[in-house]
Amino acid sequence: MPVPIPRQRAIPAAESGQAPAAHRGGTSKEATPSKEAKVDNNAATNLTLLLIEDDPGGSTVVPELQDSAGKPIRVRTARNLTEAARLLTDDVHCILLDLALPAPGRSDDEDELAVLKHVLELAPRHAVLALAPSGDAERGAEAVRVGAQDYLFRDELDGRLLSRAIRYAVERKRSDTAERRLAEGRVLAQENRRLERGLLPTPLLEGSSLRFAARYRPGRSRALLGGDFYDVVRTPDGTVHAMIGDVCGHGPDEAALGVELRIAWRALTLAGLCGDELLGTLQQVLEHERADDEIFATLCTVDISPDGRRAGLCLAGHPSPLVARPGRTAELLPYDNNGPALGLLPGARWPRMQVELGREWSLMLYTDGLIEGRIGAGLERLGQDGMVELVRRQLSEGLQGEALLRAAVNEVRQLNGGELTDDVAVLLLDRVT
Repeated sequence: MPVPIPRQRAIPAAESGQAPAAHRGGTSKEATPSKEAKVDNNAATNLTLLLIEDDPGGSTVVPELQDSAGKPIRVRTARNLTEAARLLTDDVHCILLDLALPAPGRSDDEDELAVLKHVLELAPRHAVLALAPSGDAERGAEAVRVGAQDYLFRDELDGRLLSRAIRYAVERKRSDTAERRLAEGRVLAQENRRLERGLLPTPLLEGSSLRFAARYRPGRSRALLGGDFYDVVRTPDGTVHAMIGDVCGHGPDEAALGVELRIAWRALTLAGLCGDELLGTLQQVLEHERADDEIFATLCTVDISPDGRRAGLCLAGHPSPLVARPGRTAELLPYDNNGPALGLLPGARWPRMQVELGREWSLMLYTDGLIEGRIGAGLERLGQDGMVELVRRQLSEGLQGEALLRAAVNEVRQLNGGELTDDVAVLLLDRVT
């Protein structure tokens, strides 16, 4: 804390229109600054101090104040909190508060820091210096604990020390505010990440010999979840059900709708629904939950038989999966009976196709974010044919599982010349005997 030294010359500091500061017992005269002083103050002032004191004209002498650049610090005065609220504009940087000032509606013996707490509520974004009774360090320290940036004794209002205290209080408040906002942002980001991570699926494949891998990249910056969704579950009869879908758009509303559809799909699948009946029910869910009638979702479902050799395929406006088998070229599964996307046609039907997979195979389901990336600087897109060729080459290099999906997504990004703007979801099921 500053060391008490004799008071310096007081200067008039009544920007609010109050009477200027004067020594007790003297005659109060309205100060009339020179025209030159007015111009200098208006042009050079950086900081503004609001003094809240019960008798600014008689008890507290405010010395000359300067900021770090040597420019004068402007001072406003208020006799009470009502007057202070009127003067507390955005250009006020610091408040010098007399702790002896009575708080509205409270007696002095209720809480000796009631006035400080009231000011902190009134001006949460401003730096506050507490003016404590001379020698009452305990009360000053308590004021800092409550929320003031610092405290001074009434007999220590030396210009140099007070100016420095104001500057430090303003910078400390800025630092505290920035740190608090950063901490709040980190907590919010962590909460959002935990929430989004918890909404990503956990495949239920216990008892199945199939191997599972997935890659997910939301199109939104710093997000974990987009409008794409997928899931894999095994029902008690040994059938493995896999699904991948895409809600049009990739904002938070679409991400939420995708989660709802995924959860609904899992519940309906575990309840025994499949094919046309399942997709029809999902369409009802989408129609009830979407924010706009124009929103739709594409979907691909695959039901793999317990022996792993056959599958039922339903497509609702979604790209057909890719299948790779030993000794055969990787290719797309048939998509001639592709039904409409969910939410487009009331009462639509979605045919279920039977597909022969064979003894060993890899089945890749994906969303259109993987095939709609551009190739180089032109307007040409990768497309399904380009994606098939890309995967064929990577399979020939011996890639599989997580490594295959990671390489595929990375190469698509490179061909696009940077990050993809759409969500990307890819899952891979392998049967190896």
